[in-house]
Amino acid sequence: MSYYPERINEHFLTPRNVGEVEDRDAEGVAGSFLCGATLRLTLKIDDQRITDAKFKATGCGFLIASASVLTETIKDLGLSRAATLPESAITDWFEEFPTDRQHCARLCFEALNAALANYHNVAREEWTGEEALICTCFGVSEKNIERAIEAQRCVTINEVTRACNAGGGCGSCHPLIVDILEDYWRTILVKSE
Repeated sequence: MSYYPERINEHFLTPRNVGEVEDRDAEGVAGSFLCGATLRLTLKIDDQRITDAKFKATGCGFLIASASVLTETIKDLGLSRAATLPESAITDWFEEFPTDRQHCARLCFEALNAALANYHNVAREEWTGEEALICTCFGVSEKNIERAIEAQRCVTINEVTRACNAGGGCGSCHPLIVDILEDYWRTILVKSE
């Protein structure tokens, strides 16, 4: 009799996508103070889609199984979809995922979000378009965010996300959106004086 439930044991004993993606476009690392586990996720991204995902982990069978299922789940997903996956995408798949092991699934999503943030930061630095690209998950430029703020009278990141999707993915653009909001409203205040 196995220590792990059957579906978890299957992915623990024969995990999918172990290793590192060659010529990776992104890498994310996460660790747990709770149990000492670590996870490194590498991604290959083409045309805003994850074409390959692999992991290396040190931790329990719940973590290994979770990382195996995550890498299978995110292959062929668009970046915005991958960035908004709920934790339940892993835990529901296993059916019998213990609540005291939820941190294992959470660690996988922390590594995924770190990898996506890494990718988006590099993409923003390399952007050669006419306008500054702020949200690479949804391809939203600074000008489009400014237009949304003006049209919808946005004052929070959530309002900007509802108006134009910017900030609705991995969240790495949140500090930039805050800067745009502050600059916009500061300019409005100066003009009104």
